[in-house]
Amino acid sequence: MERYNEITNKNQREIVLLQGRPCAWGKCFFCDYIDDNSRDTEAMVRLNHQVLSRVTGKFGVLEVINSGSCFELPQETLEEIRALVREKGIQKLYFEAHWMYRHRLEQMRQFMGIPIVFKIGVETFDWDFRENYLNKHADFHTAEEVRVYFESPCLMVGIQGQTKEMIARDIELLKKYFPRGTINVFTNNSTPVKRDEALVEWFMKTYDWLLEDPSVEVLYEKTDFGVGD
Repeated sequence: MERYNEITNKNQREIVLLQGRPCAWGKCFFCDYIDDNSRDTEAMVRLNHQVLSRVTGKFGVLEVINSGSCFELPQETLEEIRALVREKGIQKLYFEAHWMYRHRLEQMRQFMGIPIVFKIGVETFDWDFRENYLNKHADFHTAEEVRVYFESPCLMVGIQGQTKEMIARDIELLKKYFPRGTINVFTNNSTPVKRDEALVEWFMKTYDWLLEDPSVEVLYEKTDFGVGD
């Protein structure tokens, strides 16, 4: 599995895929990504050190992802990231966190001592689809609620059961309320959730302009950031 890459098109940065404890929620219906975790703290710390040793600081920006939220990384790894920030002159971090951690984001900002862009897996702003089908366990009702805490929502498109209207509204809210965002085109995995090929084709044609939008990153494959498998 590749765990380090450089993103050189939009929002240039280094990105690392680290290993943390199991996702605190871990029950999203569509997700098998959470399998990349461990309960062996020493092994996680060793692996994460090997990955972080590749960071150069060349862009001054580092994104850290894991199969859950940044708060599930070992404390030793978080301390190593903080030291790396200072050593390499990193000026901005990207982290991801579940809605349940929204009240701890400022704590992480204070710990790291530099600006952090927090991503959140919204998947969709449609409450019924998000909670009753995707089982996201994120009970906000409006985009404005999310924006109070997070700068960068991650949306998912191309799932059977979604509609064009739902996707159009999601993108409208993303552009209206957030300075940046990520759109993941759903890829079939080991879960029962399935990709809607017609919906994906419609999205890629209708929203091809997003490929040129500097504030939105569209991931057609889950490995488009160059990490994972």
